[in-house]
Amino acid sequence: MPGKVVHFEIPADNVERAKSFYQKAFGWQINQYPGMEYHMVGTAPSNEQGMPTEPGAINGGMTKRQDPVKNTVITIDVSDIDSSLKSIEKLGGKIVQKKQSVADMGFTAYFKDTEGNIVGLWQSARKM
Repeated sequence: MPGKVVHFEIPADNVERAKSFYQKAFGWQINQYPGMEYHMVGTAPSNEQGMPTEPGAINGGMTKRQDPVKNTVITIDVSDIDSSLKSIEKLGGKIVQKKQSVADMGFTAYFKDTEGNIVGLWQSARKM
C-alpha cells in the first residue's frame, strides 16, 4: 500500500533528557546512529535492518530541535520523492526541505501541508 506511515521523529531541546524520558516511560531502545547526530528509536521488535517485525508497528528517530523538525513529525513512504513533491506543491503544500540523501539508505524531504503541519517523506534506496 503506497503512502503508509513508516517513521516518526521527535525533536528535543535536550536529546539526552528526552532519550532518558522515553526509555524510562516506554522502554524504547534509543541509540545514536553512527556518524550522525541522530538517534534511532526502536518501539517494537525489529530485524537486522531496524524494520519492525510486528504488523503496524513503526520505529522512529530523535534529533535536536531545529528547522524543519520543530514538532513531532510523521514520515510517509513514497516511491519517488521528486514526483511526490511536485504533486504536493500542485495541491497547495510547500516544500520546506528539499530531497536529501540519508547515508546509503535512501532519501528524505519535508513539506508543509495545507494546514501548516510539517510532514516527512521517505524514499528507500533499496529496490523491492
